[in-house]
Amino acid sequence: MLHIDVLTVLPELLESPFSHSILSRAQKKKLVKIEIHNIRDFTTDKHQKTDDYMYGGSAGMVMMIEPIHRCLQKIQEQRQLDEIIFMTPDGEKLEQKHCNQLSLKKNIAVLCGHYKGVDERVREHFITREISIGDYVLSGGELPAAVLVDSIVRLVPGVLNDETSALTDSFQDNLLSPPVYTRPEVYNGWQVPGILLSGHEKKINDWRHEKAVERTKQRRPDLLKD
Repeated sequence: MLHIDVLTVLPELLESPFSHSILSRAQKKKLVKIEIHNIRDFTTDKHQKTDDYMYGGSAGMVMMIEPIHRCLQKIQEQRQLDEIIFMTPDGEKLEQKHCNQLSLKKNIAVLCGHYKGVDERVREHFITREISIGDYVLSGGELPAAVLVDSIVRLVPGVLNDETSALTDSFQDNLLSPPVYTRPEVYNGWQVPGILLSGHEKKINDWRHEKAVERTKQRRPDLLKD
């Protein structure tokens, strides 16, 4: 079973994404366990404060090291973590290959940043990997964490009803997915390509590959450099 621990100061933001659709089914099947940890529960401050002013001045608050460390210690008393991931705009950009790698792990912790970020000592001494979902800044790391968790969990064997579905997703082979169609065969005069109705598996696969390459050349030619 894949075990994912998420550390956050706003657990409410994650309750909905983790309790519906594929993520919910994965947990009910006991293929994945996702635990949300409120960092505020690990502060010694009576007001549950987890941030403080930045040394050296400048605007913005910084998440303190102590409550984060206490939270990680509690988790590590129960299981050995394969990765401790920090969601941050200056991390490596999330790609499908990273999702594939992480889906093979057993225990992952994900730290959601907030405010101006976390005390640098957290990154120096605890974090094993830093990930960004794009070159932009959000209010916190909760939404990126939800994206990361979803992208990993769907790859765990048994989570999707058709396990081959994930293998044909965009980016799995550095190509975008080909066009897809479903019923009705004709709508408003628009016809489904005849090859898809032929029943000839090899010809259909060749057509899909051709269309995937064509679409990738048009929309993401950078992917073909590899």
